[in-house]
Amino acid sequence: MKRIGITGSIATGKSTLLAAFAAAGVPVFSADAAVAELYAGDAVAPVEALFPGVSSNGVIDRQALSSRLAADPAGFKRLEAVVHPLVRARIAQFLDTAERDGHVAAAVEVPLLYESGYDYGFDAVAVTHVDDAIQRRRVLDRPGMTVEKLESLLARQMPQAEKKARATWTFDTAQSPDIIQAEVADLVADIERQGE
Repeated sequence: MKRIGITGSIATGKSTLLAAFAAAGVPVFSADAAVAELYAGDAVAPVEALFPGVSSNGVIDRQALSSRLAADPAGFKRLEAVVHPLVRARIAQFLDTAERDGHVAAAVEVPLLYESGYDYGFDAVAVTHVDDAIQRRRVLDRPGMTVEKLESLLARQMPQAEKKARATWTFDTAQSPDIIQAEVADLVADIERQGE
């Protein structure tokens, strides 16, 4: 089974690409969705212990956590030390299940794949990208986003050009979703042919 990682900078269409793989019949996993589940489950107690007051009704309040991290950027490392191992365990379980079920490929979206420095054992990596101006517009259109927040986020991410240089495949998500879906369908068909 081909283990595919999906990554890209903020607002470059990772979710769009993951949906295209799902539409092509490939089992998919979103690290962001896993974090959301963990913030309502296994990660609540350890995150609350690190940042008292960020949980409410048994769920991590992401806005409260974000405010705490903005005031204490060193907290990112402590947070990642708690959350990343939990996400990695879920990814490993997902990939093992997909392989056991006989799929030719499985795709996992990991937003900070290259930045994490962690080897997930992917056979290939698909990187999403868009023109910098499109990326900035997409991010700044998000509720509560400011130029300062955007600059802070981009400072923690590897430049798009470097991600593209490391990629097995790249996808320009400024194109219509139909085009991206067709490109992914062709790619999955190639993988299936190679597996025959």
